[in-house]
Amino acid sequence: MHKHTGQILISPRVTEKGAYLAEGGAYAFNVAKNASKKQIAAAIQEVYKVSPRKVTLLRVPRKRVMTRGTNKTGMTAGGKKAYVFLKKGDKIELA
Repeated sequence: MHKHTGQILISPRVTEKGAYLAEGGAYAFNVAKNASKKQIAAAIQEVYKVSPRKVTLLRVPRKRVMTRGTNKTGMTAGGKKAYVFLKKGDKIELA
């Protein structure tokens, strides 16, 4: 089953670590839980017009959290993130 690019790349992960990695040519993205490395690489190429050198996947675990006002417990969503490494000289603008 083929997925649309918008269903594979959910959003860029804008964090301090992500900004540090971007200086070295690596970018972090939230991706669909069932997305493969090849699907992510194809989506990056389609959206940003750059070809990734390497894609690394990590699972983001669910965590138990307390709400601020009512002290009820809940769970964070969890998910999957991908680090996309580009060739030297290639850049992705995450404005």
